Amino acid sequence: MYKKKICFVTGTRAEYGLLKYLMKEIKNSNSFHFQLVVTGSHLSKRHGFTVNEIINDGFEISKSLDIDLSEDGNRSVCNSIANCIVQFSDTLQQLKPDIIIVLGDRYELLAVVTASMIHRVPIAHIHGGEVTEGAFDDGIRHSITKLSQLHFVAADEYKRRVIQLGENPNLIFNVGGLGVDAIKKIKLLSKEKIENNLNLKFQSKNLLITYHPLTIPVKENSEFEITQLIKGLSKFKDTLQIFTMPNADPGNKKIFETIKDYAKNKKNVFTFESLGQLNYLSCLLYVDAVVGNSSSGILEVPTFKRATINIGDRQKGRLFAKSVISCSNKALDIEKSIKKIYTKDFQNTLKETINPYGNGGASEEIKNILEVTNFEELKRKPFFDLNF
Repeated sequence: MYKKKICFVTGTRAEYGLLKYLMKEIKNSNSFHFQLVVTGSHLSKRHGFTVNEIINDGFEISKSLDIDLSEDGNRSVCNSIANCIVQFSDTLQQLKPDIIIVLGDRYELLAVVTASMIHRVPIAHIHGGEVTEGAFDDGIRHSITKLSQLHFVAADEYKRRVIQLGENPNLIFNVGGLGVDAIKKIKLLSKEKIENNLNLKFQSKNLLITYHPLTIPVKENSEFEITQLIKGLSKFKDTLQIFTMPNADPGNKKIFETIKDYAKNKKNVFTFESLGQLNYLSCLLYVDAVVGNSSSGILEVPTFKRATINIGDRQKGRLFAKSVISCSNKALDIEKSIKKIYTKDFQNTLKETINPYGNGGASEEIKNILEVTNFEELKRKPFFDLNF
């Protein structure tokens, strides 16, 4: 019996954390032959060399594509995209997958789907239809949608947007968010265990901070925002502050340097290139809020009924739970937002939080849909016109 070859591509710690349980479903299925291509910041020491996490989780890597993230300017990103297209084209000829599965909006995935389109290999895209106005990821995400044939979205609003882009409604499935799915499946660590793993002690007040570069309109805005964020956080000297470092977008080096400089000689500030999914999700049990501009604060944190302080415009356009406080990039507003999470009224709001990205089960649903889908029929893709 022929097993359909399913090829996953992952380039970052964040998107791998979302994909992991779907990957396990496919790997353990008798219907599929599992393939995995690793690229992007997984292979960067600066970003924690998170390929080791993938290997430790028991996945065999079919191919590693090093696209050189030593620089972080716009030209170097363009070079990385070009490099990835060439390498992934060769990979497609070697692995000969029946379908490619990608999640989200990373620029290395744009390279992957470009090569796949030329090689006429169908693409399944997860978490399409979303909007993030403060990053060039927004245009990348919609471009990946247009190059994909099969779509797994996280909410009805996102399904409508993918249809608006000219995609066939019969090939768009609202399965909910994969982040919620991961939270429901993972066995989280005790406070003592996570403290030992990270060599820290939780205090009466605790914050988890992740700040990524802005890529629209210019990287200088990221430098301004991270300076304002640090200024706001510096008011909370009695609060444990756990930083996870930024992704590989242009402008990340300045953010690295600013955070490292802030953390020097401070007993309440800890920095990590990457916590890993288990440590990160376990931390969410014991912190009061996630602060910054990471999608995790929008997609995953509400499930824990913890606060999210969402700074600036990077995530503008997504569906937000009531637990999300959006604020400007000014230090005073950030300081006021942190103070707000400790008020009685907001704590009562947290108790009623419902995550708009569902209740889990996405991995099994996607696997079941892939089992009954004829991938050959996906290769011819007509444009779906709306009837106005």
